[in-house]
Amino acid sequence: QVRLVESGGGLVQPGGSLRLSCAASGRIFSIYAMGWYRQAPGKERDLVATILSGGSATYADSVKGRFTISRDNAQNTMSLQMNSLKPEDTAIYYCNAKLSERPFRGVDDYWGQGTQVTVSS
Repeated sequence: QVRLVESGGGLVQPGGSLRLSCAASGRIFSIYAMGWYRQAPGKERDLVATILSGGSATYADSVKGRFTISRDNAQNTMSLQMNSLKPEDTAIYYCNAKLSERPFRGVDDYWGQGTQVTVSS
């Protein structure tokens, strides 16, 4: 059973910083991509940033230059450094991993339980 566990959310003032972490555990053969998504109240879940096993990263336009995604392939962990936070960044942030549990098995999507980020004065 694969588990993704997020940590690091909380309340921060506008302009502040937070660092989110995600740890994947369980039966994992290979993680091809990891990413962060967020969902604000009444809105759909949107992509924030993704990172491939080789380190190539992509970002939503709304977070470019403020957020940095990173991962440790050996530890199956991923982080999101969030700087210059704005009230519109308030959302539940979800960790996602596209991975295979065994060789020659297809790639499946896994999600964490989410962590709340609130940006408010």
